[in-house]
Amino acid sequence: MSSLLFSLALLVAAFALHSTTRRFVRTRLRYVDAIQKSLAPVVAGGVAFLAAGAVVAIVPVLGIGTALSAAFAVGSGVAAGARDIRQGTSPIVYGP
Repeated sequence: MSSLLFSLALLVAAFALHSTTRRFVRTRLRYVDAIQKSLAPVVAGGVAFLAAGAVVAIVPVLGIGTALSAAFAVGSGVAAGARDIRQGTSPIVYGP
């Protein structure tokens, strides 16, 4: 039962990271040219992995899967936010 709760919490955290990163890229980094490079999501995901890895090292309940899912969520959020900027779309689901 606790494994199911941890999985659900991880899913909610990954969705929150993705949507927050996407909104940040779309609103704050709209005029930054570097965010449109294909390497930007990889760099953002790598930095998120390093940051989550430090948290995973301190908190014994979390594992490497948590760090990987956080990195994937941030990287995909950056990619989606950059795509929103290129296409000129602004989904209502993710806020203003």
